[in-house]
Amino acid sequence: MLYPSLIFITLVAIGLFSYNWNRNKNRKGNLPKEDFPNEWRVILNDEVPFYRALSVAEKKKFEYRVQEFLLNCTITGIGTEITMLDKLLVAASAIIPIFGFENWSYFNLHEVLIYPTHFNKEFATEGPNRNVLGMVGTGYMDGKMILSQEALLHGFENTSDKKNTAIHEFTHLIDKRDGAIDGVPSALLDNAYAQPWMDYMDKKLDEVFDGDSDINPYGGTNRAEFFSVTSEYFFERPKLLEKKHPELYHLLEKIYKQDMTERNLNTPIESVSRNSPCPCESGEKYKNCCGGLNEN
Repeated sequence: MLYPSLIFITLVAIGLFSYNWNRNKNRKGNLPKEDFPNEWRVILNDEVPFYRALSVAEKKKFEYRVQEFLLNCTITGIGTEITMLDKLLVAASAIIPIFGFENWSYFNLHEVLIYPTHFNKEFATEGPNRNVLGMVGTGYMDGKMILSQEALLHGFENTSDKKNTAIHEFTHLIDKRDGAIDGVPSALLDNAYAQPWMDYMDKKLDEVFDGDSDINPYGGTNRAEFFSVTSEYFFERPKLLEKKHPELYHLLEKIYKQDMTERNLNTPIESVSRNSPCPCESGEKYKNCCGGLNEN
């Protein structure tokens, strides 16, 4: 005869097993079955320096993961119209930090809500205290992210200010993967580097908060914000970060498994004529490939 407590424990164990099995089974979600649209490739090439700096093979990999992300995450405008540019910038912001990890999926994100501009902690776009540009949802908003459309676009328009709100929020989401947003992204961080990373953060928090650094003072608020703010710096101005904060750069390099100094983020947007080879490297002339998208 089973005692009630044993029955309860057994049911809980079965429930947890079922939850984890289903979560892992659906972890990859929907996978791309169609070719990456040429018009999307043009947008990425024009708007995302990280993408322009990739090799041909890496671009294909990036495109696939962008496409996969958009198949599995809904992007919804709240009081604003969402364009393909918005969707691709959100997806690029998601993929850039985890590009060094082959099998990463954002199973803890289902929808990104885009507000037109600043909002407050109650998600209001009017009234006082509207100083929020991005937020990872918790509680009843778990599985959602909120971004300011204005900040999303600015993050890719200004690549010299060491700020990118969308990348900032996706690094919070990565940090949250282990259940806590605490600045220690256990899902990415090898055990050997966890303690050196925590020690470094604790050593630098006061210095950053007091403005005695070129790192955004908001990064001195706590470990979680330090991780996200310095991640923005790492992906926006890697060579400057390595020059001014070599220890920080190399710790982030270990976390993300990417040497960002090897990427030329200043790769110019190619100016092509109608008869030039298409930048998407299809082998076709520009006028017969991506260039034809603008001819109606």
